[in-house]
Amino acid sequence: MDLKKAIRDIPDFPKPGIVFRDITTLLQHREAFKFALDQLMQRYSGRDITAVVGIESRGFIFGAPLASMLGLPFVLIRKPGKLPAEVVSQSYELEYGTDSIEIHKDALKKGDRVVIVDDLLATGGTAAAAAKLIESLGAEVDSFAFVVELSFLKGRDKLKGYDVFSLTEYTSE
Repeated sequence: MDLKKAIRDIPDFPKPGIVFRDITTLLQHREAFKFALDQLMQRYSGRDITAVVGIESRGFIFGAPLASMLGLPFVLIRKPGKLPAEVVSQSYELEYGTDSIEIHKDALKKGDRVVIVDDLLATGGTAAAAAKLIESLGAEVDSFAFVVELSFLKGRDKLKGYDVFSLTEYTSE
């Protein structure tokens, strides 16, 4: 199945010259959504993974069902101030400024191996920060899984040394 047919392109969003790849239409297309989850399940079934980690917020949409399908725990990485217990934070660079993400300090332990799931790989900043968070807890990043990769933004460059998988790729705006 060609997932691009289920993803809506929205020109000039959030600003002129950008083509936004909208996965909400994929989520509304039950066959496409099931196909995406099945592909992730096939990819990660039988691997030595102890947890699935989802990056806020659309990583939750794909990561939580994947964790359930694999019979593994699901761990959240969220924006600051959203997790109720003690957290570890990681800052990262944005085009203009910085941002940060957090994980519960007790969410993972030494020896855990995780796949980090998000809907989109663009510049790779958030994903790289997520890997640093995981590793700061003593866990290991087995791989990254994305539904959409905007390869023209070269996000994989920030993830060198990691296994990176995407279901669909856009090579230009």
